[in-house]
Amino acid sequence: MLDALWQAFLDTLYMVGVSAAIVWFVGIPLAIILVTTAKGQIFEAPLVNRVLGSIVNGFRATPFIILLVALIPLTRLITGTTIGVWAAVVPITVSATPFFARIAEVSLREVSSGVIEAAQAMGCQKRHIIFNVLLPEALPGIIGGFTITLVAMISASAMAGAIGAGGLGDLAIRYGYQRYDTTVMLAVIAILIAIVAIIQYAGDRYVYLLKNR
Repeated sequence: MLDALWQAFLDTLYMVGVSAAIVWFVGIPLAIILVTTAKGQIFEAPLVNRVLGSIVNGFRATPFIILLVALIPLTRLITGTTIGVWAAVVPITVSATPFFARIAEVSLREVSSGVIEAAQAMGCQKRHIIFNVLLPEALPGIIGGFTITLVAMISASAMAGAIGAGGLGDLAIRYGYQRYDTTVMLAVIAILIAIVAIIQYAGDRYVYLLKNR
């Protein structure tokens, strides 16, 4: 059982790690587009902003368990299977990316307009405003939001065990629930709590360092 717990732990880290990398590199550009295409912003495009915002809201409004089932055809198309760790990466990524994009968008919107106007007055190009003003100023909030997203992704990875995605959730269902093994269930809960606590501490610590840089 210790071997099974260790393997489930590694599977969970793997599926969350791969998903998190994709969410980071897709979510931040998505947030930048949502912010910069809004009315009065540097790349003002209300139509693009409304369409993209509606798509993001649609995915955010869909419960993960429903999204998990609805994305089975897409998961099969991308990974060639609907079970296992790779099969869980697709729905976790699709679910978490809009969530993180909205959190990052809020952080970017909180950057003082005076700072942006000062950069424009100094002749900064639009790309310089994004990479040298918006992102650095909003980074603490973005990191804090990404920490929250990671915790939500761990919860989603456990839920993905319901369809045989592997990881700690799958182990808890097969042994803790179906075989009434309370020890396994408690062990899985303890491991998940430990993972979340470590991620939250590391994220909060990094945000603290960024704010005091």
